Amino acid sequence: MSRDLPPLNALRAFEAAARLSSVSQAAEQLHVTHGAVSRQLKVLEEHLGVSLFSKDGRGLKLTDAGIRLRDASGEAFDRLRSVCAELARGSDDAPFVLGCSGSLLARWFIPRLGRLNADLPDLRLHLSAGEGDLDPRRPGLDALLVFAEPPWPADMQVFELVSERIGPVMSPRFSGFEQLSNAPVQALLDQSLLQTTSRPQAWPSWATQNGIDPGALHFGQGFEHLYYLLEAAVAGLGIAIAPEPLVADDLKAGRLTAPWGFSETPAQLALWVPKRAADGRAQQLAQWLKSELGR
Repeated sequence: MSRDLPPLNALRAFEAAARLSSVSQAAEQLHVTHGAVSRQLKVLEEHLGVSLFSKDGRGLKLTDAGIRLRDASGEAFDRLRSVCAELARGSDDAPFVLGCSGSLLARWFIPRLGRLNADLPDLRLHLSAGEGDLDPRRPGLDALLVFAEPPWPADMQVFELVSERIGPVMSPRFSGFEQLSNAPVQALLDQSLLQTTSRPQAWPSWATQNGIDPGALHFGQGFEHLYYLLEAAVAGLGIAIAPEPLVADDLKAGRLTAPWGFSETPAQLALWVPKRAADGRAQQLAQWLKSELGR
């Protein structure tokens, strides 16, 4: 009996289609056309002499043979990805690539890079910024630093670092600063609040926690990203809402104040590392982050 494997491209197309339950999504992930994936699936079925998919309405359903091959190919490709990642990390020139939001990068991470480099001199860290489009499952990232709520993805090793705390902040340069500094929290109902489209629920969630009707809030200038929102607050343009770590340096320097404190949310700042690619550097970085956040 022949020990030859089916064409690798056909197996790769099948593994993606079976894992994603979609030919279209498999095509997108593999950067080929829908037709190309369909042709590879046909090649594989002809090579094996069995049907791997059956029609299920407008979608596809795996046959018993398809389920067996999905499990085997998924395990094999996961192992290949893991070994390739280990080999890449084994190179002295391979950095540890960490993704995080631009706001977190600019307002918390970069001011602490000097301390990180001094504390972890052997960790070659490369930082990649993005807004909601970073996924450590994709090639190019080793880990993701993110504010998120449990439950955690089953394919991730998650290092929980600190509970998220958010609250309103304003600058002493803000025209209403003196009036609001010692005012009760309900005074915010008379203000036109700064907001960001990247976290539209931040104000309503905080208001609910603090006994304020979210429907009574008034919103003014909006910003696409949290970084711009906080720059506007520092410039005295209004009252913003933010996670505590992102304004910690501004609070210490007196550029911002938080008259009503911060409220804990269900979210955590966490380091996500794909289980298939976890290594000692992730553990080392997580320990440093947790220590730094506790300073």
